[in-house]
Amino acid sequence: MTRDLWLEAHVYLRPLADLSAQVERAAAGVEALDAPVPDWDDYRRDFLAGVPLLSSAAAAVDLEPGGRMAAALLERLASGTSPEWFAAQTRALESDLRREPMASRRIADFLLGDETITPPFPGLLRYLAWTAMARFLRPVVNAFDGWRDDERWLRRYCPTCGSLPAMAQLVGVDPGRMRLLSCGCCGTRWQFKRTGCPFCEADSQRLASMTIEGEPGLRIDHCESCGGYLKTYDGQGNEALLLSDWSSVHLDVLAQDRGLKRLAASLYEFDPVRHP
Repeated sequence: MTRDLWLEAHVYLRPLADLSAQVERAAAGVEALDAPVPDWDDYRRDFLAGVPLLSSAAAAVDLEPGGRMAAALLERLASGTSPEWFAAQTRALESDLRREPMASRRIADFLLGDETITPPFPGLLRYLAWTAMARFLRPVVNAFDGWRDDERWLRRYCPTCGSLPAMAQLVGVDPGRMRLLSCGCCGTRWQFKRTGCPFCEADSQRLASMTIEGEPGLRIDHCESCGGYLKTYDGQGNEALLLSDWSSVHLDVLAQDRGLKRLAASLYEFDPVRHP
């Protein structure tokens, strides 16, 4: 499956796909800074205690350079050619952040949940800043994936940034099939038990799945206890496309129309599909 073939079958996703591609192109033009890989021995105790990597004082991952990349991305988009609504919002964000002392540090704090930061368009800032921060963190995420023992984690939140999962993937064949959870923020994927809600941890008796007509390989898993749902890709080989949040935003619409709740962090809270 390619992006173009997917969009031929889902024409209504094209505005969102085009916006995502524009942001990715702008991000590729920002000077790349790479986060240094922490000393895993220093972090081991926090890992076993369930402390996400970016929240660990022992790991001491400095996110300020990633905040600088985010600020540079915002500046590029604010001065570029974009749909009018998008240009207006990025300019407003850039102007607001320019008044902030240590703006790059404030962006990093915002991504980790600092509620004292109140930008004019928080959803858009979250989307753009995580796009840049994920690039900054890629060496750390890759090294962390190779170091950690997922059997020692098996928690419902991302081991890197602490976010709840945006999607899941089922891999392998029964009886040894695994469920991987996918973070929509930093891009980490980690193992989680096959049965159990990744939001409230209710057991399998409270879980149900909804298949989507015309969407082989995609389904909505939901919990009757908390009402949360998780978009799930049941396949392999199309991860780059089908584990991208934008490519399955129509599943969010279907789920929420049925009264289900998105409990994961979303990078599309600014709802660009409403803007022509």
